[in-house]
Amino acid sequence: MKATVPLESGVQSLFGTRDENLRLLEESFHVELHLGDEGVGISGDDDRLSRARRFVQSYADMVHGGRQFSPEELKSFIQVIQRDPSITLTQLVEVTNRCSVGKKSIRPRSTNQWRYMAALERDDLVFGLGPAGTGKTYLAVAMAVYYKLAERVKRIILTRPAVEAGERLGFLPGTLQEKIDPYLRPLYDALHDMLDGERVKRMMEKGEIEVAPVAFMRGRTLNDSYIILDEAQNCTPEQIKMVLTRQGFNSKMVVTGDLTQTDLPHSRPSGLQNALDILADVEGIGFVEFDEKDVVRHPLVQKIIMAYDRQQNVGSSQLNLRLNEPSAEGKA
Repeated sequence: MKATVPLESGVQSLFGTRDENLRLLEESFHVELHLGDEGVGISGDDDRLSRARRFVQSYADMVHGGRQFSPEELKSFIQVIQRDPSITLTQLVEVTNRCSVGKKSIRPRSTNQWRYMAALERDDLVFGLGPAGTGKTYLAVAMAVYYKLAERVKRIILTRPAVEAGERLGFLPGTLQEKIDPYLRPLYDALHDMLDGERVKRMMEKGEIEVAPVAFMRGRTLNDSYIILDEAQNCTPEQIKMVLTRQGFNSKMVVTGDLTQTDLPHSRPSGLQNALDILADVEGIGFVEFDEKDVVRHPLVQKIIMAYDRQQNVGSSQLNLRLNEPSAEGKA
């Protein structure tokens, strides 16, 4: 089958330097593309041709409107759309444009990341759940920075439980900042990846960015704020309820966590699981769950997570078998 996508004049950049975007489109959609007098010709079987034509049409319209795409950006958009054809290139570009902040252009690299970014924009309270490396904290910080720079909120508040210290920070040596910094370093890392160090320092000195343990949230009402509760699986039910009820007027809140990585004592239930059970049917709350396919760190990280998941499933199966075995008394 063949089809042609008409092109406006002045879109010679459509195929990229040395036609690298052309080759990427052909490899991704398994079709053949060529530029003719009437536009872009596409050859391939029916299903692939249809998907490629829709994408190329949107792509050409955006290039004609002045939007440029790097091969890396184009590849990540194609990967998202191939996993979920209901998502359009226009939607991906819109959420990317909204979340281009400071030093970074933030774009979704998976279907769940796109759903997460859409939920962050749509809902005032969002739960992002899943393994390390899926972008749940990083994207939340990016959206918080965007909201602050766009003056949609007055401050950013980043918090997480210092469970490794048992929240007993008074017993640790050093100033308050020196005590809490090691437990909050991942949040600082995300901030510094989007804003230069001096700007982060100035914003913190002015109270526009606050990074603090969960214990410091008690008794406050957080208006005009973008609040991120990270590592929420390490909160007790009392702590997470306390943080959730701090949200004030014109504020957004994001709760991130991984229920498989709780550091709480075995006798203490996870406040994150408790909150999910209680709030599952509450309207206006977004829930997005990530999996190993969403990991955007080193490729080995995805394989490591999958290996541990397999081992955990084997261990659970063996435990169930042992529990279901008849006892010696039962056999007798």
